[in-house]
Amino acid sequence: MPKSLWLLIFGMVFNVTGISFLFPLNTIYIHEHLGHSLTFAGFVLMLNSGAGIVGNLIGGMMFDRIGGYKSILSGVIIATAAGFLMAMFHSTWPYTIFLAVIGFGSGLIFPSMYALAGTVWPEGGRKAFNALYVAQNLGVALGASVGGFIASVSFIYIFVVNGIMYLFFALIVLLTYKSIDPRNEAIDVQTSMMEQSGAIKNKHRFYSLVVLCIGFFICWIAYVQWQSTISVYTQSLGIPLAKYSLLWSINGLLIVLGQPAVSFIVRYLKLPKAQILTGIAIFVISFISLLFSHQFSGFLISMIILTLGEMLVWPAVPSIAQDLAPNGKSGFYQGFVNSVSTGGRMVGPLIGGFIVDLTNIHVLIYILLFIYIGAVITTLIYDKSLNRRLCRQQHLVNRYKE
Repeated sequence: MPKSLWLLIFGMVFNVTGISFLFPLNTIYIHEHLGHSLTFAGFVLMLNSGAGIVGNLIGGMMFDRIGGYKSILSGVIIATAAGFLMAMFHSTWPYTIFLAVIGFGSGLIFPSMYALAGTVWPEGGRKAFNALYVAQNLGVALGASVGGFIASVSFIYIFVVNGIMYLFFALIVLLTYKSIDPRNEAIDVQTSMMEQSGAIKNKHRFYSLVVLCIGFFICWIAYVQWQSTISVYTQSLGIPLAKYSLLWSINGLLIVLGQPAVSFIVRYLKLPKAQILTGIAIFVISFISLLFSHQFSGFLISMIILTLGEMLVWPAVPSIAQDLAPNGKSGFYQGFVNSVSTGGRMVGPLIGGFIVDLTNIHVLIYILLFIYIGAVITTLIYDKSLNRRLCRQQHLVNRYKE
């Protein structure tokens, strides 16, 4: 990997570690320390996710217009300011507002990070996005493991450390990212606008991305149940909270240490489409095993299977988005992908909770297994229209040559 990608990896670790100090503890803080209902806590987290979706879309477009350096720096400055203000003012409404601002700032960062990774190492293909994915999960593991200890001393320290981690990330961006952004911004604004106007006439690539992301959205709705309805289900079975948290530690550890195994699989599943379909099949196996899980060991096996599936699916989708993106649109395409994943994380708990309240967890699992069919179909067909158009263009070229 080039040095510039390593700088993006280090930045991603600092960025996500800071986020992960705070986000696993949001519901606990709102409910137990601020004294609000779980419904209100869900509303606050939904505002954060909604702001993240807006930030993803704007951040992607900013990358296309002004490049990765300024886009990422803008998001870091916003998130850093909100993080330190949260440490100073953390009653209900300041907390709600600053958490939404952090969601927006983080949203500006992520699509530009992924788009820049594809730009600085285009020949790396999936490997560039997989490297950021691993860095992201390493940050989650570090932040989640240390955050609980810090919170046990004082929640105020969580807010302070979150701001400090953003500050470190801001320093990394200021000192290094300008040099790794290969775009000439003065020229790029003009060329990007021309390319975007041309892309309006040909929407087949974007249609392909939308179809692909429908399946991506379905996968996230199912996946996020592990953080919501399934977590509650484990508690009802008498599995201690510490053991449930251990499942996520294992998830992060497997993602970091399991890369050789994934690389071996990817060598045989050369096409990203095949990787996604295989990952969805593994997701299905994981949820089927949940139907028979009543002890911690069963959930552990299901989590290990689930982790293997996400290691194939999550990096493959931004890789396809990078391939689909016309010149000057990679930021927008990465922003769209990130907004879809954020949307799945936002509505998934609401949908899952509604179904479980009306029925039970097993009915929810059967419904998830059924809707995975939709993810398989959209993955199979997302590029059909584009391929047909390319075939027609090639046919016209051949006729012209004759």
